[in-house]
Amino acid sequence: MLEDVAKKIVWLGHDCFRIDASKTTYFDPYQISSGPKADLILITHEHFDHCSPNDVAKIQHSGTAIVTERDSARKLRGNIRVVKPGESLTLDEVKIEAVPSYNTDKDFHPKKNGWLGFIVEIEGVRVFHAGDTDLIPEMSGFNVDIALLPVSGTYVMTADQAVEAALTMNPKLAIPMHYGAIVGGDEDAIKFKKALEGKIEVLILPKSEGRAGSF
Repeated sequence: MLEDVAKKIVWLGHDCFRIDASKTTYFDPYQISSGPKADLILITHEHFDHCSPNDVAKIQHSGTAIVTERDSARKLRGNIRVVKPGESLTLDEVKIEAVPSYNTDKDFHPKKNGWLGFIVEIEGVRVFHAGDTDLIPEMSGFNVDIALLPVSGTYVMTADQAVEAALTMNPKLAIPMHYGAIVGGDEDAIKFKKALEGKIEVLILPKSEGRAGSF
């Protein structure tokens, strides 16, 4: 089941992923050219590289549901559900948990803003999209199978901190993100993968609008 879901995860650059499951799900669409229409769009916070109305419009249709926090909701149109950290909901049999996502040693993403990460259960597999976050205490209570974690530093965790986050949550698979656009490079993803060798499986996905990498 895990391998089946992992093969359906497509990295579209930065923090943007698409999961090609029974419901086509996007996280933080940004700088995408096109793609399959979305059943569900999850947006972590209002920064331009995460909440991009122009990119949302490329994949949105009348039936698309958007789940996000209040700041992003003001910028978007359509079927929008506003959630806070700690809340959960089920849309079209997709279970969604909103979890905290914030900085601990910088001021770009204050905890008081109520910005989000998401744990989404897809085909029985719990996929965690961390959003823009540092290593936070709440992660010790997250039950996840696949973790999508930022690794670039500057605005989010460094690769070393992301390693600690992965070890804290102990997913079966970790996928690095938040590099290759704005900040961070391939070296951050590689460092993350090497540090977890023999501990947690790491998949570095190619930036693509096509299929996910093999697992």
